[in-house]
Parts: sequence; structure tokens; C-alpha cells
Amino acid sequence: MKKSFLVLMLTVIVSAASCSFTTKIDNDPDKDRILIDLISYVLSKGHYDAKDINDDFSKNVFVDYIDALDPLKRYFYESDIEEFREFETLIDDQIRDKEIDFFNLTYERLQHRMTEARSLYKEILEHPFNFEKEESINTDYEKLSYARDKDEMRNRWRLQLKFNALSSYYDKVDEQIDSITKNKEFKRKSAVVLEEESRDITTTSLKEYFEFADDLERKDWFSIYINSIVEEFDPHTYYFAPQDKDRFDIAMSGKLEGIGARLQKKNDNVKIIEIISGGPAWRGNKVEVGDFIMKVKQEDEVEPVSIVGMRLDDAVSLIKGPKGTKVVLTVKKVDGTIENVEIVRDVVELEETYAKSSVVKKNGKNFGIINLPKFYFNMQDYNQRNAAKDVKQEIIRLKQEEMEGLVIDLRDNGGGSLQTVVDIAGLFIDKGPIVQVRTKGESPEVLSDKDRNVLWDGPLVILVNELSASASEILAAAMQDYKRAIIIGSKQTYGKGTVQNVMDLNRWMRSNDFGDLGALKLTTQKFYRVNGGSTQLEGVKSDVVVPDRYSYIDIGEKDQENPLPWDKIPAADYTLWDGYIDFDQTINKSKARMATNDQLKLIEENAKWVREKRDVNEYSLNYSKYKANIELNEKQAERFDRLNDYKTNLTFESLPYEKDLMKKDSILEEKRNRWHKSLSKDVYVEEALSVLEDMKINNIRRSKNPLTLKN
Repeated sequence: MKKSFLVLMLTVIVSAASCSFTTKIDNDPDKDRILIDLISYVLSKGHYDAKDINDDFSKNVFVDYIDALDPLKRYFYESDIEEFREFETLIDDQIRDKEIDFFNLTYERLQHRMTEARSLYKEILEHPFNFEKEESINTDYEKLSYARDKDEMRNRWRLQLKFNALSSYYDKVDEQIDSITKNKEFKRKSAVVLEEESRDITTTSLKEYFEFADDLERKDWFSIYINSIVEEFDPHTYYFAPQDKDRFDIAMSGKLEGIGARLQKKNDNVKIIEIISGGPAWRGNKVEVGDFIMKVKQEDEVEPVSIVGMRLDDAVSLIKGPKGTKVVLTVKKVDGTIENVEIVRDVVELEETYAKSSVVKKNGKNFGIINLPKFYFNMQDYNQRNAAKDVKQEIIRLKQEEMEGLVIDLRDNGGGSLQTVVDIAGLFIDKGPIVQVRTKGESPEVLSDKDRNVLWDGPLVILVNELSASASEILAAAMQDYKRAIIIGSKQTYGKGTVQNVMDLNRWMRSNDFGDLGALKLTTQKFYRVNGGSTQLEGVKSDVVVPDRYSYIDIGEKDQENPLPWDKIPAADYTLWDGYIDFDQTINKSKARMATNDQLKLIEENAKWVREKRDVNEYSLNYSKYKANIELNEKQAERFDRLNDYKTNLTFESLPYEKDLMKKDSILEEKRNRWHKSLSKDVYVEEALSVLEDMKINNIRRSKNPLTLKN
């Protein structure tokens, strides 16, 4: 595996070193040409499943690039697109010939159209909006055609600006009602004044948006062009411009500040794609994956700033801030409702990203639950603290409490270190293969647990959901293939069965007078289960499927653009675990319980309702109808409030060592109390415990294989 990588690296160094560099200007077109050449070469040689750069490839890049430049279709005209279409099947030739004519044309035209838009929005916002007029806006921009003339473009902007202003107007009316309710002497503002204030807010937001756009340099737009090319290979291949690479390094090192959430640009919106365990957003528990952040308000400001259409980096800079300061986010929830969420900025508490465990008491028996947020390790020294060592230690402690079954909670676990997966799996089985890893052009490498010792040979359940990805899927898949654990959760996990490496492009150049070239993250390997199937796209299908909030939302790898396909290789040589005598019967009993569970039925209703609301693209711009729609959504959402009232009869206790720590650390006690309260209302944990009770151990096998602890 390493040999082929070194050959590729040397080949690229030799190839690129023959080029002549003569300038250090960041926006030099010659730098752009060599960057395109270098990246396309690295992709063709290093990507796991390199695509042919041909006319079909060109057509796909064309569509994605134009969409990235103008996702709301409020800059380019139909005539612009027709002119650009000359290059629709020529981008592949441009790449091969190191030409950037297509980029130059689109970049210059976009700058011109954005200048026109600056005048347009100011002119529109000088006049009051009539919120009593019957008209609507459709936000399904993908199906929207490009404007044919200036009148159509002007109306498009007018509807969008009116929609933004209407949102602010609704908030202001709502705030005024609250103020009057609290203070009878409050001076009421007229509808005319409130409308004018709402336009002022919209004007300020657009002014700031274009100021952000003014700060963008040609190289920033060129990065968009490059990524439209590289993302055609798969959704995880990405070019980091120098500044972006610095941010990536900081994120990978664990220095996460602000609200503790990972954000992604989705069309013109900023979407939450991950909540970092231990961070402020996680502690507040008021935002979730799939929410869109629409506005940001600082604690010392009166009005919020709209971040719709704003560059992601600039939106993040508004959301981030010094520890202890407050930020108010206007959030469009996954169910379509709008909420203002106040978050006190802080740094992520690393302790909350580590494994933690609890004793669960049910029917006079002790069980254990271990929550693992990610498969962490020390990048400098694997022998330091890592997920496998911590899980092992927690199991030893739980065994001392005489646990009779164990739940491993991998929900929302996005992955991490592959070696920790192998080590953790080895705690539950005799020696054997855990995962197969395939590198381009090579035979699969089997990663195995080579230690015959088994730390826990009792009943085991693993909890997963749609956000359990990568390393989480490997552990769940291995335990499922061995029939070592019963998997409870979503219909399938995320479905990311690929490995990426970040390659510093500067290290591949013998001499470089162009300055920092950035880095390329590209897919180099693929994971396969021990049974030979890939976890790509299909993920891990739960033995017992239970609905959750994301059941009907497009959130997995299969819902991304250009994912690598699922495939299969020969199975590894492994032996099924024969420690249970009623494995299939236990699964069937669990399915029967889940089918009659009222809480799960309500969760599924909620999931369907969330999907229904997310599919709505038509919005009235009449205030009365806009208000009525919001109130209807809120009323419909109320019937799902009782989801939070659900309680189990389970009792959770911290382990003795944590109880000792709590005597000196009241904050730790507060965190664990909150976790235990959440677990006591968790229908999935409740079912996991019922499954553990049902699982019967083959004591004959157990007596033949006495338990040996690894010290």
C-alpha cells in the first residue's frame, strides 16, 4: 500500500518539476493553469476510482459549476447560460490543455452581473412592500429557469427581497405583541413603521452580503471552479486553498471554538451537518443536524444579520466569537418551524468527546451502556489515550459492577481511527478479521484482531442511526457478520465506506515560485466487511429497524452527489460467534415489541411530517396567509411535544470512580445527570435493554473458553 503511494508521489514530483515558474502573484493565471494540471494528474493517478475526463465529465462539471456560482439564479440570464454552453463539452479539453478560458468568461460575467444586482436591490428596497397583495414565491431553485430579460430578473429579486422582509416584519409584529403584553405603556408602532424597519434590515443584510462578496478575490472563485471538477470524482474529494487548509488543520487538531457545530453550504443556505459532543450547541440541545441557520445576531446588536447567500467562511466568522459571549441564531428547524436560539459561545469540552459509561438497573439486574462519540486517538502517538483503551477500561469497570449485558451507543458517531475499531472489536471476539481495506490496483488488506483473549463474552447490543458513519459502520458490520451483537437503529447507517488522505500539494513540487498551492483531499481506499460486502452506500442494515427523526430525510452517502458505487469482494476467512443459543429468536421478539410501541409510532409520524414540511417550496407573500401558515405549523408541531414526555422505568448510575470525581467536580455531576435523564427517556435504549434480557448465552461454550482479561 505504501509502496504504490510513494511511486505515485515520485512520478508527480518528476512530472511537475519540469515546469518553469516565474511569478509569485496569487491571482496569476499561470498559477491557475499549473494548479489545474497538477490536481488533475494527482486525481488520475491517486484517486481510488478515477473517472475518465471526457465530454460526459465536462457536462457534469458545467452544471455543478454554474449552480455553485449562482444557486438562486438571480445573476445569470438565459442568454449568459447559452453563451457558456459553448464550453459544455470542452471543459475536459480545457483541463488537458491547461486552459482557463471558460473560468475567465464566467468569472468576468459574474462580476458584471453582481454589479448590476447591487443597483437592482437598492432600487427595489427604496419602495414599500405591500404585504396584503396576493402573490407567492417558489424556493425550489433547482427547477427555476434562468431569467430571460431584465424585467423578469427584477421581479425575481423583488420577490426574494419581499420574502426576506416579510420574515423580519413577522418577527417585529410578534415582538411588539410580546412587548405590549408585558408592558401596557409600551408605545405601539404602526404597520407602516414596522414595514420600513423590515426593509431596513433587509437592506443592511444585502449591503453586508455584497461587502463580503467584494472581499472575494479571483483566486476564491477559482477554488470554486477547481472543486466543481474534483467533486465530480466523489463527494469527499476536495481542494483546500491555502487558507482553507489552515482551517482544516485546526479542526483536525481538535481546537473547536464557537458554538460547536460543523456547517456546510447548501445552495445559498448554511446547514448544520454535525453537532460536536461537548460543545455549546450540544449542551443547549436546541439545534440539530439538518437545521438551517438563517440569521445571526450578536448580543450587543439590535438587529440580526441574514446569512442567506453569504459565503460560508463569512457566515462562520459571524457565528464564532470569544468564549462567554452570546449569539442568537434564527434557525429553520428540520420540521420547517423557525426558532431563535441563544447560544453562549465556548470551546468544546474534550472530555465529552471521550467514551463514557453508566450502570443501568432493570428488573433487579445490572447492565452497562457505553457512549462512544467518535473513534479518537492521538495522531502523534497511538499508545497514548485512544477510544479502544478507554472502552476497554469502561468494560472492566462495568464488569466489576456485575453487568449482565452491554450496550455500545454509536449513534451520531461519524467515525475516526481505523485501528481503534479493530482493537475495540477484538474485545468481543476471538482472533479474526475485522475489516478489509482495498487500495487502488492492489489486493484487499485484511485487518485482524490477533489476540485470542475476549474481554466481554456476554450479551451485546449496538445502537446506530443514519449519522453513524465510517468507523462506526465497520464496528457494527463486523459484530453483525460474526453474529456477535444485535444491531438496533435506523434502516441503514450513513453508508460511507471510503478512506481519504489529505495531500499537501506544495510537497510535490521540487521548486515553486507561485507560493502556497494548498492541498487536495482525495479518496484513496475503500472499506469492505468481512463478508465481502462494502459499507459504501448501503451502510449497515439494522437487525431491528426503528424509526427516528431522520427516517425520511435525505441525509446519507447515497443522497450525496457522485458517490462511489457499492461493490463486493470475496469474504475473509472468519468463524461465526457461537456464544448465543437464541440469536434470531431474540431479533424477532424485538421486532414484535417495536411494531406495537406507541412511542415509536409517534416518532414515525413525526418523521413523515418533517419530510412533508421539508418538501414545501411555495410560500405566500401575503402577511395574513404567511402568519396563518406559521401558526398552523406550530400547532401541528404541538402534537409531537409528548415525544419529550416519554419515560422509561430504567435507573442509571455513574460508576464508583466517577462518583468520587463528582465530590470535587459539580460540573461533571451535572453533565452525567443530564445524560442519565436523556437516557431515561430514550425508547431505543429501553429496547436495547430488553434485547439484552432476552439474549441467552451458550454456557457450554463459555466454560470451554474461560475469560481472560487483557491487562
